[in-house]
Amino acid sequence: MRHPMLLLVLVASAAWAEDAKPFNPSDYPPGVQTALRYANEECTSQDGGEVSFAPDTVRQIDLTGDGRDDYIVDFSETKCGGRETTYCGTGGCVMNILVTLPDGSVRKVFDGYVRSYTIMPPAVKRGAARIRFDLHGSFCGGFGPQACVKQKTITATPFAFKQP
Repeated sequence: MRHPMLLLVLVASAAWAEDAKPFNPSDYPPGVQTALRYANEECTSQDGGEVSFAPDTVRQIDLTGDGRDDYIVDFSETKCGGRETTYCGTGGCVMNILVTLPDGSVRKVFDGYVRSYTIMPPAVKRGAARIRFDLHGSFCGGFGPQACVKQKTITATPFAFKQP
């Protein structure tokens, strides 16, 4: 009985893999495409070769609670030629957050290095999401590997984390 179930799982997995389409920056609005161009410009400046994006480089999610898709562009799995560290360092990896405005345009509200992030549920139904950022220790007055956690409610207002 276990073998037919395993076969079914393998067939379903293969079908899903065939349906998965490659990452295409043109699938996103112009503001997101501009953020993605950073990867090409940075790779070119380092003579790194061709950029390859992970399938989940761009995450579409309503962060502001207004019913419109916003975007998280996470370069942690982006490769520049054979290099794996072009977009990452001891402070984490480059991440952009872009929100969609009422007129349909997209505004970058965050551009920085993040070790990891967690999207927290909004405090109220249909409210703005909070994001928990794990940052380099220097953003909390420490150094490198020390824990530094900051939270931010996402709105259309740009923000940055500052070192004390």
